[in-house]
Amino acid sequence: MPLPLRITLRVAASITLVWALATYLPQYFIITGGWRGYVVVGLLLAIMNMTIRPILSLLTFPLRLVASLVAFLIANGIFLWLALEASKSLDPSLTTFHIATGFEGWAVAILCIGITNWILKFL
Repeated sequence: MPLPLRITLRVAASITLVWALATYLPQYFIITGGWRGYVVVGLLLAIMNMTIRPILSLLTFPLRLVASLVAFLIANGIFLWLALEASKSLDPSLTTFHIATGFEGWAVAILCIGITNWILKFL
């Protein structure tokens, strides 16, 4: 899609969004000036989305990375805990499953299983 068309569509979408928010959520989003106000605020949002958002995305990347890693660790920890709990219902003569050394053992197991699952997902 040509750049001028993309910019036009972004501006139109921003103006439409501003109008919709002001119309359907007036208790939260208040704009005066009628259509002129919608156009000005929509243009501001579109211009800021095209110029400032990439900079903010770059600046907040470390925070998003940390949040993703924490979510990754929590999800894999729950996955491992569920496997541990499910193994308790198995006959002990068949198998037992335990993670030793407390937090350190859990951390190593979570990382190893998570990284292995991540690699297998791409293969």
